[in-house]
Amino acid sequence: MHLLCTLLALLSLSHGLSPNCPGRCSCDSMQSVQCYRLMEVPSGIPSTTKRLYISHSRIQHLQPSNFTQLLALEDFILVASGTESIENDTFKTLSTLKTLELWKNKLRGVPNALPDNLEVLKLNDNSICVLYGSDFEGLKKLKVLELKNNLISSLSPNMLSSLMSLQRLMVDGNRIESIDGLLTLPHLKHVSMENNKLSHVPGSSLTALQSLQFLSFSGNLLTKIPTNLPKSLLSLKMERNQLKMVRFGDVKHLENLSHLYLSQNFLSSIDGAQLLANLTTLEVSQNQLQMLPLRLPARLQKLDCSSNLIQRVTAQHFQDVRDLKHLFLDNNIVSVFEAGALQRCSQLSNLALEQNLLLSIPLRLPKTLARLDLKGNAIQDIAVRELKDLTQLQVLNLRNNRISALDFRALEGLSRLRHLYLDGNPWNCTCSLLRAREVLKAKGTDVKGGQCAAPAEQQGESWMSSKKIMRQCEHHLHQTEKSKDTRMKSRLEDFSNINMSMDDDDYDYEIY
Repeated sequence: MHLLCTLLALLSLSHGLSPNCPGRCSCDSMQSVQCYRLMEVPSGIPSTTKRLYISHSRIQHLQPSNFTQLLALEDFILVASGTESIENDTFKTLSTLKTLELWKNKLRGVPNALPDNLEVLKLNDNSICVLYGSDFEGLKKLKVLELKNNLISSLSPNMLSSLMSLQRLMVDGNRIESIDGLLTLPHLKHVSMENNKLSHVPGSSLTALQSLQFLSFSGNLLTKIPTNLPKSLLSLKMERNQLKMVRFGDVKHLENLSHLYLSQNFLSSIDGAQLLANLTTLEVSQNQLQMLPLRLPARLQKLDCSSNLIQRVTAQHFQDVRDLKHLFLDNNIVSVFEAGALQRCSQLSNLALEQNLLLSIPLRLPKTLARLDLKGNAIQDIAVRELKDLTQLQVLNLRNNRISALDFRALEGLSRLRHLYLDGNPWNCTCSLLRAREVLKAKGTDVKGGQCAAPAEQQGESWMSSKKIMRQCEHHLHQTEKSKDTRMKSRLEDFSNINMSMDDDDYDYEIY
């Protein structure tokens, strides 16, 4: 092993010292070069190089002479190298450069005189405080601009007005407090301004973005959803703001909206969501909802209402959502779950009801369920009728309930059950549980848990795997059979002393 490591090190060293590839670098077909732990941009990089990647170095300064010979360069990526300054016109002569990534450095401004053919500019994780209109002049082909995790405090549309081909703008993790002016970028599809300090977004700021599909304002200080959003929007993220209510009438014109994220706000109601006719995903977890909305969008496929204050689930809540596939109601206070409440949800495959107050498994759940999570409730018994129709169920989580016995007949209909979680229940390990064990073994179900709480001599043993319990039950069964044989022999002797004839039918009947 030591010899192999030495050989690899020598090969690497010889490759690095090759006249065609600088030290601490590796070259691929003379067009891609990767370098690590440098003090400066190395000389001797092949002039045909199209991609240069440098990371984890100590290159404080970049200058034009670093790139004089790299006239074929298309992608330059400098990561985590402590770069603080870039001399004027450093990249100006790189007419073929399409991608420039300078993230995780110490830059305080956008490099100037960037080449006209640039399509991707990523300056994430630097110390840029201010943007100027001149920073992006001439970049008519730029499609992606990322400035995440800098120190930018304001964003003026005038700064970006020359970026007529821009499709993706990401300024997450800055200190932006306002958007002043109208963004008029005709091809912009994706805007993310997460984790800033926005408390207000003027209604007209985004109206002109008629190609916008994805918009995220998560992690700001907004108290309402901006109005006059473009109709082209497909996804809107508003998590971790200060929303107390949502006026769905203000967004009903978003006829193409399919994903709406409102988690971690202060919402007590989401009534009116049915106005968004094409909504397929609605997430409102970690709010203050006390009840489910009475009307939901008919095409909804995923509803996340976890971590609220919901107490009841009734058929009225789900009468129109027949396409629902995923329903999350975990971490609420649900104590009433009406039988058949989800009967019309004929495509439901995932139902999460962990950490509620249920005393039993809800009746007449959809036959399409593949996963059912009931962890952390107060369920004591499992009735055959509760599970008998769940023929598609693959995962059943019953952890941390109050179940002490398990009727094997409740498991027989679960033909596709693959995972069963039973830990944290007070199992009473009588020999009757072995019938359930046999059924689960025959199915090949992976069972977690099943530790005995009673009787005392079996505490801590698992009724699924304990050989001790198996031996005791086999002994009990043997003693029972022996007792039956003794009783039968005694009865036969009694019959032999009776002076009367019995035909075979009467005899068989009496023995039975």
